[in-house]
Amino acid sequence: MQLIQVSAAALNQTPLDWEGNRQRIVSAIRQARDAGSSVLCLPELCITGYGCEDRFLSPDLWRQAGQSLLEILPETRDMAVCLGLPLFHQSAVYNCAALVVDGELLGFVPKQNLAGDGLHYEPRWFKPGRAGDVSEVLLNGQSFPFGDLIFDCGGVRVGFEICEDAWVARRPGTRLALAGADLILNPSASHFAFGKQAIRNRYIQEGSRTLGVAYVYANLLGNEAGRAIYDGGTAIARGGLLVAVGERFSYEDCRLITAVVDIERQRMQRASIASFLQADHQNSPTVVSSDFVPRASLSHPTEEVPTEQLNSATSKEMEFTQAVTLGLFDYLRKSHSRGCVVSLSGGADSAAVALLVRLMWQRAWRELGSQGVQNKLPAIDVSGKSEDWSTLVEKTLICVYQATQNSSDETRSAARQLAAGLGATFHEWEIDQIVAAYQDLAAQAVGRELIWDTDDVALQNIQARVRSPGVWLLANLHGFLLLATGNRSESSVGYATMDGDTSGGLAPIAGIDKAFLRHWLHWMETEGLPETGAFPCLQSINTQIPTAELRPLEASQTDESDLMPYEILDVIERAAIRDRLGPAEVFATARAAFPGWEPRQLATFTEKFFRLWARNQWKRERLAPSFHLDDENVDPRTWCRFPILSGGFEHEIAQMRDTVDREFPMRS
Repeated sequence: MQLIQVSAAALNQTPLDWEGNRQRIVSAIRQARDAGSSVLCLPELCITGYGCEDRFLSPDLWRQAGQSLLEILPETRDMAVCLGLPLFHQSAVYNCAALVVDGELLGFVPKQNLAGDGLHYEPRWFKPGRAGDVSEVLLNGQSFPFGDLIFDCGGVRVGFEICEDAWVARRPGTRLALAGADLILNPSASHFAFGKQAIRNRYIQEGSRTLGVAYVYANLLGNEAGRAIYDGGTAIARGGLLVAVGERFSYEDCRLITAVVDIERQRMQRASIASFLQADHQNSPTVVSSDFVPRASLSHPTEEVPTEQLNSATSKEMEFTQAVTLGLFDYLRKSHSRGCVVSLSGGADSAAVALLVRLMWQRAWRELGSQGVQNKLPAIDVSGKSEDWSTLVEKTLICVYQATQNSSDETRSAARQLAAGLGATFHEWEIDQIVAAYQDLAAQAVGRELIWDTDDVALQNIQARVRSPGVWLLANLHGFLLLATGNRSESSVGYATMDGDTSGGLAPIAGIDKAFLRHWLHWMETEGLPETGAFPCLQSINTQIPTAELRPLEASQTDESDLMPYEILDVIERAAIRDRLGPAEVFATARAAFPGWEPRQLATFTEKFFRLWARNQWKRERLAPSFHLDDENVDPRTWCRFPILSGGFEHEIAQMRDTVDREFPMRS
């Protein structure tokens, strides 16, 4: 047997936080050493932070990153540590993994496959490394190997796949394995998406089996830079078995896992594979050697992770709750805010946002305790009973119901009950006088009275806009973060008032569709997280029909009568935006999904969606930052770009209408 003990650490880093990032890296190294590990994998670009954006092109950043690397070197005694940083070399910037062994820098391996889709823009800043390319790079006046490298540490061969490298068909791990790699480290910055962890576990597991290596994976943790959430997933596999899997969505700065693997057993298993061929040495990675020998403090290999542990917390409801509350917590503390303000309408969207704030505090308190929360948020007074976090919610969550003559007793009561059930500070404001004042000013300007028959949209919008300055003022007075309450379904069709209900510094639910949001609220009312239980105070929210309450009450306004049923809207949006289908194809998709609906009505819904989508891109460009949750995101700054001005699908809609008229003629 040749046992080595390896670790993977998830880190909650912040772009350009040089001292903080270095401290967290050093803390992880010390934790791994204390656990008996001699090899540690840290996340991608952990020295600078992954989300530095165009700052990656700054010479000052390259210098600061190199200096941080040199400062960390002495901390790596008796260990081999993977550290990620950008490196300027031969007129290009590379996303690199550096291997540091027992205080000595051995070399740099650049990422070969850059992530350039979705919310990733790596090709904007970095150049890809190429198989077979090896050169020398200068750092602090000293020369180090750079390029397609494999490291021989006392006879144990270590190679790198950096995040996207493992997601492609021709992954570098294949060449590394053929060159005799025993251990592959994967430093990653892989954003959260629903169900993504199961995919990661499969490629880690299968990579260890097909490549015949021990595989160590470390991801970023938390809301690093604003929009992307990282779940902090870590995993170690050998021989096709996952032997260690880390807890995700932690509020800690660092989460470490460790495992003992048997290198000799892996080599035996690989040797027994008849189809496994030795590499052509002319095309193999260049070997960089060190006398350092990785070891283990334990005497037996780690056993396989039980299936029930792998399947825990994988429902969409739980992932949504854990991801958004963690993202919200990090956004709050990294923006140096002292709490949150929510304009509570008594409807589903604002209720969900307020509930997420309550859940954020409850989960953070449960994991960190009062002192841990105080340490992470020094600007917030966490004093009180050490077991009682409810006073923290009262101090840091302000909900405001802003009534007009069009507001109902039902929503007023629902908002009041919800705020009481969550433990939030609650205010009720009457804003009719402010609305009337603006209407009078406009009436004088146009020389006539404003009436609903001719001024419907303008009269609706002024109510929503008047609600914004007051809550902004309240947020500014307290140093709180104003949370916008719009969801993705309504953002896609512009069913929102700019500078009204879209106001806020962060839009926590703008990445999720309304149909799921309503389902999640029912789930929270009746079931909830195991550690929080259910929230019966949501009943008055969940029994309502969604409405903006901007028209007179006798108009019986509802969101779905203004738009279309949310279930249909979500199917159309998914087909049009995620799947990039044209109107005729989207109509066919809607017909297949809703066979009970009259075809011409579905065609009308389809036309309505495309027209509203095209004319409201300017609104989506101005929405507050939101969290990325899946591949149906409509955020133009991270995922789904569309021209602000366009032809509006007129030709495509006309073609769809011609087809519908032929196939489903009007009945006389």
